[in-house]
Amino acid sequence: MALDQSFVGRTYPATDPYEVGREKIREFAEAVGDINPVYTDPEAAKALGYADVIAPPTFVFSITFKAAGEVVRDPLLGLDYSRVVHGDQKFAYRRPVRAGDRLTVTSTIEAIKSMAGNEIVDIRGEVHDEAGEHVVTAWTKLVARAAEEA
Repeated sequence: MALDQSFVGRTYPATDPYEVGREKIREFAEAVGDINPVYTDPEAAKALGYADVIAPPTFVFSITFKAAGEVVRDPLLGLDYSRVVHGDQKFAYRRPVRAGDRLTVTSTIEAIKSMAGNEIVDIRGEVHDEAGEHVVTAWTKLVARAAEEA
């Protein structure tokens, strides 16, 4: 069943703040195999002009994808999550994510398309810090695969 095009442009409420911790940044950097000391050593980060360690560029995916879950769980949208795969991801940064940031995400459905029986949903996540400063925009493409014919 095709998803409702009237959902394009719908914005969901901001998430509760997520506090970015040094340890979470370190764990993420280790998990993705990025050994850049700016992610784990406060002194290395300070030497480059940062107040504290910064996060690898894809770190923010963990909070923007969680925020996109609100879109996915919207029963009125009718997306069958059991058929969803992650199609694409991209980011546009204003500044790096830093240890100590308290970030919120506001998700908006940018597009809904049907292609070869698949449903494709593009979600934009606007990430702001506690002061309301825009930190990064993340775009997530979700693909609900077509049901297999019996």
